[in-house]
Amino acid sequence: MAARAWQRMLSGRRLDLLDPSPLDVEIEDIAHGLARVARWNGQTTGDHPFTVAEHSLLVERIFGELKPKALAAERLTALLHDAPEYVIGDMISPFKAALGLDYKAFESRLMAAVHIRFGLAPATPEKLEKQIKRADRLSAWFEATQLAGFSPSEAAKHFPRPRAAWAEQVKLAPRPINEVQDAFLARFDVLSKAVAAAGQ
Repeated sequence: MAARAWQRMLSGRRLDLLDPSPLDVEIEDIAHGLARVARWNGQTTGDHPFTVAEHSLLVERIFGELKPKALAAERLTALLHDAPEYVIGDMISPFKAALGLDYKAFESRLMAAVHIRFGLAPATPEKLEKQIKRADRLSAWFEATQLAGFSPSEAAKHFPRPRAAWAEQVKLAPRPINEVQDAFLARFDVLSKAVAAAGQ
């Protein structure tokens, strides 16, 4: 018997992990999954885990600070930058590197299915990907220093230190899972409607 390569989602969809179809991608499943995947392997302070959903909201916020005139489609791409993790979890960067190109190709197929499902380009343009990656790394600085026990000097060895005025306003406090899930869905709804209205 062949090994099962699909996962049943709470929506009832069966997502084929080896050949994911955009038709089997639902935002409710993504929000549910990301709100239950802990960043930093759960090694953060507070009564609640700092989840990938919360991280995604932070990255989209920082991206907007870095690129105030960003299109709604670009901001939606930033919000969904870690969407495949609703299926595969949040693997730390060193482990991803150890797994090599096969993992990257697997992740890219999932991302393409998510993008197509929500009207985005299957592959993120290189310039936009770099801009989102910068927001992602700045997010990691805040998370490292405010939640994961890094000193500023230690964090500076691994992540860029935010120096803009807006950085002073970023204060992280992990929230209950259901609250984060609802916030992620609400932000997705705003951005996806803006994308549709703009015909992007």
